[in-house]
Amino acid sequence: MAALRPPVINVIDKAVRRAGRGLVRDFGEVQELQVSRKGTADFVTAADLKAEKTLKEDLSKAHPDWTLHMEESGVSGPPDALTRWIVDPLDGTTNFIHGIPHFAISVAVEESGRITAGAVYHPLTDDFYWAAQGIGAYINDRRLRVSGRRRLDESVVATGIPNMGQGDHERYLATLQAVMGEVASVRRSGSAALDLAYVAAGRYEGFWEFGLKPWDIAAGLLLVREAGGFATAIDGATDPLPAGDVLAANDRMHQAIGRLLRRAMGLRAPRQMTA
Repeated sequence: MAALRPPVINVIDKAVRRAGRGLVRDFGEVQELQVSRKGTADFVTAADLKAEKTLKEDLSKAHPDWTLHMEESGVSGPPDALTRWIVDPLDGTTNFIHGIPHFAISVAVEESGRITAGAVYHPLTDDFYWAAQGIGAYINDRRLRVSGRRRLDESVVATGIPNMGQGDHERYLATLQAVMGEVASVRRSGSAALDLAYVAAGRYEGFWEFGLKPWDIAAGLLLVREAGGFATAIDGATDPLPAGDVLAANDRMHQAIGRLLRRAMGLRAPRQMTA
């Protein structure tokens, strides 16, 4: 039976597919794109800005009373709104401009500080990963569940490597060494949004990364949780959305991977893990 989608998911679906068509066209002409540098190893493209403009138009039209928090253009809309869109029009920009076909659009809804709906859309494959609080996580109309693997040495775990000039490379290398010695394999794809979607889909047993922004992870966190997994800050105590240091995993591997990461970082075990 097809999932009964909440109206807000239909709004997101329509918006990301329209923006995605533009990304697919521009990806086909990636060598012709006008690219400007936004920071060290951090790029913004004309395609990125066009996609954001499309999303802003469609989402604002559907809910003009909500705030928009977008990667490129920042915050707009009613300043006192209790509900906001959190939007990344192109997660995996470096992949995109190098012709690597692995990137996504991420849109989430936050109500009174809680993520209640969201989606990650892969335009090249037309895969629409979506979740709504209490309804579950889905790819198109098929229900998603996290992997059921129980052993670290059978697990494939994804991560994000800090770019040149960004992040704490020594801390990251310590965590990588700790994890890669215990798991079957580690992957680095270049799109945190898709990594989280893949955890929700049971393709990866876990994912960790430091220094992520709300638009990178808001939808993905909900996907993992609604698929039966856990998505927390790496320290296990703080809110992962503002903290930006994220650990997501299936319900069996979350504590095991978390112990490896915290030991490598010199952190104590948290008193209480919050999914």
